[in-house]
Amino acid sequence: MATVALFPGSFDPFTEGHLNILCRALTMFDEVVVAVGINQDKSGFFSTEQKLDIIRQATAGMKGVRIVNYDGLTIDICRELGIRHIVRGVRNMLDFENERSIADANRRLAPEIETIIIPTAQEFAHISSSAVRDILRHNGDTSLFMPEGVKLPAVK
Repeated sequence: MATVALFPGSFDPFTEGHLNILCRALTMFDEVVVAVGINQDKSGFFSTEQKLDIIRQATAGMKGVRIVNYDGLTIDICRELGIRHIVRGVRNMLDFENERSIADANRRLAPEIETIIIPTAQEFAHISSSAVRDILRHNGDTSLFMPEGVKLPAVK
């Protein structure tokens, strides 16, 4: 039986750090579903379709990757897809504490779903989607932070 994990996030945009977590998750699972969540509290920099396209570019040719988008609780999309594992990446202790709180809440709501927290490789720990967005806003070069081959949409 294939093991499947969900890798959820807003991915606004999907960075080299996200790709690192995805690749490492693929060493543990047969398939990883990258799930672009729609956060009602945030207005995205990129549209959902643009985010999906960026992830498609970043994962082109990779085996075991499926890309979806969802609106609602992460545990609900897990249940809908029959997934029992959530993968989350952390860059530092602040990220860890936040992810641990979310994992604890998810465990209370869905004890059958387990969260696996993967620390980002050190060389990617400085990369954040918000930093990439800030660089884009100021017409800077984001190539050091983005997966090879990804062409970001023009910023207005």
